[in-house]
Amino acid sequence: MKNQSTTMEFILVGLTNSAELQTLLFWIFTFIYAIALTVNCFLIFSVCNCRNLHTPMYFLLINLSLVNIFSISVTTPKLLQALWTRRKIISFYGCITQVFLFIWTLGTELSLLSFMAFDRYAAICHPLQYALIMRKEACVCIAAGAWLVGMVNSAVHAGLMLKLSFHDSNIINHFFCDVPPLLKLASSDTSINESMVFMADVIFGIFNCGLTLMSYFFIMRTIFRIRSTEGKKKAFSTCSSHLVVVSFYFSSVIYTYIRPSSVYTLDKDKWVSLLYTVVTPVLNPMIYSLRNKEVKKALKTFVGKNVLIPGPQA
Repeated sequence: MKNQSTTMEFILVGLTNSAELQTLLFWIFTFIYAIALTVNCFLIFSVCNCRNLHTPMYFLLINLSLVNIFSISVTTPKLLQALWTRRKIISFYGCITQVFLFIWTLGTELSLLSFMAFDRYAAICHPLQYALIMRKEACVCIAAGAWLVGMVNSAVHAGLMLKLSFHDSNIINHFFCDVPPLLKLASSDTSINESMVFMADVIFGIFNCGLTLMSYFFIMRTIFRIRSTEGKKKAFSTCSSHLVVVSFYFSSVIYTYIRPSSVYTLDKDKWVSLLYTVVTPVLNPMIYSLRNKEVKKALKTFVGKNVLIPGPQA
């Protein structure tokens, strides 16, 4: 049978069919999207304009903010369009493009968060060798590698998705095109796709999570060996923001992806996916800003230089 999936359009069920609730959600997500873009851009510009923050940790943080802007821009504009116009149709190639871009940002963010944990491990456990371990060339390679590996992974998933047939139904029970709901919808054999999803889960989920947990194991061991309470507090404060972000992001992603496809509950999963598609891009820069004195100082300096307009001179 000829694969006719290339001529199809998909219908995204979205979050709700209630007209009143859709209007309310439109304004809520518009506000969240605007805040996410604003705070991430402020964070990037503040770090770039503050010499004190030109360190490996903040270089990785800039990349994380770029991923946040990228990831929320992949899913939210289409969600806003569907909520406002009630038009929930997306083309087949538009859907595959969304899969490619979203999986790219997902893999890149997981890698960046794990390397940020390693950066904190190097800073706390090996402070004398930190400058050597996290030298400029290494940081650039880490960031470039995270983006590149994430792109290769997403290209594999998107390419395999193009080979599937979707003859039985074109209704996606989600608010954006993601791998689990599309595999549920496919009418052809998805065994290769599921095998590649499993491999990606091992590499990006388990490996990155393992690297993060191992880094924090050694970090905590080092902190507990510090005798002074003030020293323990200072050491823990350097990684507490990242620990909050990692706990929130990894838990929601692992819940969604590292499970057999047979146990997916799409009605529940699409609400959980809001955590890492819409909420975390807003929370990440806020957590790093509100819990970090250096970032707050840089933000104040940036706002003071670029927002405040001096009055007329006498």
